[in-house]
Parts: sequence; structure tokens; C-alpha cells
Amino acid sequence: MCGIAGFLDLPGPEPLKRQTLARMVAAIAHRGPDGHGALLKGRCGLAHTRLSIVDLAGGAQPMSDADGKIWLTFNGEIFNYVELRNELIARGFTFRTTSDTEVILQLYRHMGPALLGRLNGDFAFALWDETQQTLMLARDRMGVRPLFYAERDGMLVFASELPALLQAPGLDPEVDLVGLDQLFTTWAPLAPRTILRGVSELKPGHLLIAKPGHRSVRPYWTLRFPKAGEHASPAQPEALVEQLRALLDDATRIRLRADVPVGAYLSGGLDSSLTTALAAAQNGANLRTFSITFEDDEFDESPFQKVMSARLGTQHTALACTARDIAAALPDVVAHAGQPFLRTAPVPMYLLARGVRAAGLKVVLTGEGADEVFGGYDIFKEAKLRRFCARQPASARRPLLLQRLYPYLPRLQSQNPQFLRAFFASETDNLADPLYSHLPRFRSTARAKVFFSADVKRELAGYDALAELRESLPTEFADWHPLSQAQYLETIHLLPGYILCSQGDRMAMAHAVEGRFPFLDHRVVEFAAGLPPELKLNGLREKHILREVAKDLLPPSIGDRPKQPYRAPDAGVFVGPDASPELFETSRVGSGGLFDPVAVGRLAAKAARTPSLGFSDVTALAGVATTELWRRRYLAASQTSPKPAPLAVAALS
Repeated sequence: MCGIAGFLDLPGPEPLKRQTLARMVAAIAHRGPDGHGALLKGRCGLAHTRLSIVDLAGGAQPMSDADGKIWLTFNGEIFNYVELRNELIARGFTFRTTSDTEVILQLYRHMGPALLGRLNGDFAFALWDETQQTLMLARDRMGVRPLFYAERDGMLVFASELPALLQAPGLDPEVDLVGLDQLFTTWAPLAPRTILRGVSELKPGHLLIAKPGHRSVRPYWTLRFPKAGEHASPAQPEALVEQLRALLDDATRIRLRADVPVGAYLSGGLDSSLTTALAAAQNGANLRTFSITFEDDEFDESPFQKVMSARLGTQHTALACTARDIAAALPDVVAHAGQPFLRTAPVPMYLLARGVRAAGLKVVLTGEGADEVFGGYDIFKEAKLRRFCARQPASARRPLLLQRLYPYLPRLQSQNPQFLRAFFASETDNLADPLYSHLPRFRSTARAKVFFSADVKRELAGYDALAELRESLPTEFADWHPLSQAQYLETIHLLPGYILCSQGDRMAMAHAVEGRFPFLDHRVVEFAAGLPPELKLNGLREKHILREVAKDLLPPSIGDRPKQPYRAPDAGVFVGPDASPELFETSRVGSGGLFDPVAVGRLAAKAARTPSLGFSDVTALAGVATTELWRRRYLAASQTSPKPAPLAVAALS
């Protein structure tokens, strides 16, 4: 796990290019404190900052093949590198290291860009082929590892994170208002768009090829579901349970490969508990586990964490997190996220990773991805109930079922059927709308856009983020089962755009900690996509098949436990006694030009006097606060740059 950066056809003299590489590496030094490297090779510059996990002595980068014609800077892990290496050796290839980096180089020599189909891993890399004068950028299938790029006047620059990208000459940060609108509607910009104008994100499962006079971006993998009614037969579910268990065993096994200790996050829910149980069964020695606890029982899961730790005999560390801790860390979290976010949930993940690193670990397994892949979120059950209600719109009892999905939202429990029907739009939404499952969430989130300034609203007049999202969907989307449609929206957009970004890679790598995700092994994802919907959402029992896998691994108190969404203290973080008094200061908000300072002031005052805010208000409060913190870090202070780290740049012609 590392950070990468570089350029193609950067104008200017060689000293400027050297300085640019040094500045880019300095901006992402937190991702790889174990080593730095850079290379100038003709038209191309590559830089790397290393977190050494595999082949600690021999994996330095940028790395070349034996002929010095192919160079690679690589972020991530190839988990099946052992099998690929053995296969290549059998074909006559020789290796100088035991790193997975060299496996990519040799596989490229063997297959060219088609190598991507053979990789099982979480990665982003840049490969320079000197003979072909070709730069290839690639990103893993699920979007675990980030990769951003920008093109200007024939120049192409790329980096793992936006601060490194912005060190390139001529790239001045400017907010992309459409990207901001998308984030305030669907929780994240619609890739390849980002929050910065002129900066793109390489979409998951895509590669970019840059040759002289030619640039192209294309997918090498896409998530697809069978047509409704054409899923695998549910006649023998026991066989499917066994297949899934075998896949998860292997996905976990290869993710334990490392030359350093591997720990695990243990939240106490089904997903992390199952991942930890599989790891503990294979690890042999005492597994280190880590969790976050909260003072408020509404958020805290520590009793379940203690049950699982005792059951598995792990060496467990629980880190307490308070609203004060969240408020104090919020500016740094926004800076590392690289974009605003609409919840406080990223902050405890940042603090948890800090605790893991303080304990001396660099790698952790997590249960992330199971909800998207196996139908675990409340939104999937909500869409099913909304369709159920729509079949009898006059029923006063059916809407009350929606309350059962959200027992942790006390305000919802007191509402009458008329309110519930209106809020969830059970009767008025078009059942054929491809976004049907997510419309209540998107509409509630989008209410925060009322706080945009008059100038921003004028610029965005006529733009519809949901219309653009609909247009981006694959043509076969309409033929899928409703659950498959909802899963696609979560997996393709929300997972990489928000979960793996603001709660995953950026929070862990802020402290040089690598997260590994067995549930996001592409073999598991593809297997789950082909399952009958009733084996994922069985009635209202979420992740049904996963619970069947877990029966002999977890106690019933964990395996049968209803989904408890991960949440963190929210409103009090922004307006409580520990919040920054400058956060919603009228003059500072007004000077940014993005929000109406008077309306924002009213929202902050409401939050200060109201013990429990509704979803829309909390979303708006978090969105405005983190956008302001982001603006002040990325835009208002755009003239400041990190001090370049000492870096030897090899210049090869």
C-alpha cells in the first residue's frame, strides 16, 4: 500500500519536473512513510511513496523490468500474486524480487493491458512502456484504491489524492458546482466528475491509455446482474451456502498474505465478526482486533464486540470516541477525505486507524462491502416495503411497517400513516423509475441545497443530478430484479464514491494503515450478483445467505442480530461546546460564495436549540460544515504547498 503520482508531457525544464515530482510525493507522504522514489524517463515522470507490506527489502518503486523498458508505480496489493508468479515462472519468466509489483511488470510483458483481468486485488497503478511510448493508468474493479487525473494543454498528471495532483504547474483548484450539486444529492460526485473543476477520477474497473496523439478511457470489468428470473436456481440453497463459504475462506486467506502482522476491525456486527472469525481460523496466532466505542448507547456496539472478542480469543483494543474527539479531528478528516461529506461517520474511522497505527500495525481486515453485495442495508428493505405499500395505497397499516426498519430514529416512530406515505412516497413515485429504491434518500439529502447561495443556485438552474444518474445506467438495468437495481446503485456509486473514499482508504491511509476487504473480492461480488434475490433479502431478513454461512462460526447473538447501521454523534459536533465558533460565522461563510450565510445561521441556531434534528437538517448541517472546511483548506489556501521531502529523482533518457 502506497501513494503514487506522476505526469506525462509536463512542460518546462528538467529541474521543474524534478521539483514537481518531489512536491507531489510530499503531499501524499502520509500514505507511505517507509520510503520514497521518483523517476524521470523521457516524456514521463513517476513518483512513489511506500508503505512496505510485501517484500520489505525488495519492493522499492518505481520498479522496472530487467530491460529497463517498462516502469511501474503501484498502490495497493495483488492478493493472488503468488499464484500468478508461479504461473509466470512456469512459462520461463524470471524474478529478481518476491514483490507483487514485479508480478504486474512481468504479466504486462506477457499479456499487455489484458493483464488486468488476471489480477485479484485492490490497486491503482501507472505503467510506462518506453518502447511503445505509452502510459497506462488502471484502477481495481471495486474502486478500493483512488486515482485522480487531469489533462491540460497536452499534459496529463495523475495522483492517488487531490493534494498531490494540485502540485502540478497550472492546476489551480476551483470548485466544480455540478460536482457539489451531485454530492449534495447522491452523497458523492458522479465519477469521473469530482468536486474540483477539470479534475477527473478514474472510475473503478477502468483503464486509461495515453499514447502520442491519442488518449482513451475504457472499462475492463463491469458489474452485471442476471435478468429478473434468470438467477442461479435456489432449489439447493445448501450448495450455494457451501460455495460462498469456500469463496470467503479463500478471499480471506489471500488477504492475510503479508510480511507484517495483519489485524482486523471488529465492530460487533455480522460482517466484521464473520471476517474476523474466518481470519482467526486461518491465522493460528492471537489476532489483534480493534473497535470504536461511543458514550451514547444509540451508537455504541461494545457489548457485541466483547462477545466476539471473547469467542475468538482475540487481543482486542477498544478506542473510546466522544463528540469532542469528532469535533477536534473534523478539519483533518475533511482534508484527508479530499471532498465534503454528509455524515460524521468518517471521523471515528480516522481515529480508529490512528489507534491501529499506534498499536504498531499496518494492515487490517474489515467487513466493508457485505451490505452492498448481499443486500444488507435498510434501504433495500425500505424499497421492498414501499412497493408493498404501493399495491394497496389506501391501507393505513402497511405504511406503519416502515417504522420497524428504523427503530433507532425516535422521531419516525411517532408519525402517522399519512406522514409515512408522504415521506417515503410509496404511492406517488413511479415504480418503473430506475432510481425508485433511492428516491426518498436522494430527495431528503437534496433539501440541503436550499442553503446554496443565490449565485450558486443561478449557476445550477436547470441542472438535474438524478437525471444524469439515470442516463448513466446500463441499458440492461431495466431488465434486472428491483433488488439488483438497488444493489447496483449502492455498489457502483455509493460504495466507491463515499464509503471507500470518505470512510475507507483515505481515513486509513491518513495514518498509513491498509484496509483489506474480503467481501469485495471480485469472485465474491460476481457470485453474489448471480444469487436469487430471496437468498439475499429473504422477506425482511437481510443478508440471508451470509447468515447461513455464519451459523457455525458466530454465536446466535451476533449471527441473528438485526443490522445496526454504523453511525456517530452528529449535530452536536458542529454546534456544541466543542465545535469551532468560526465554522458558521456569517462573514466567513459569506466570503466563500457557496452558501447563503443568513440561512446557514438559522440552521445552526436551530441545531443549537433542538436536541434531535431530522435527517435532512443533519445532512445539511454536515454538508455545509464540511464543505466550508474543505473550501478553506483547498481553495482559500491554494497558494500554500507542502514542503518537498528529500527525494533523489533518477533521470534516465
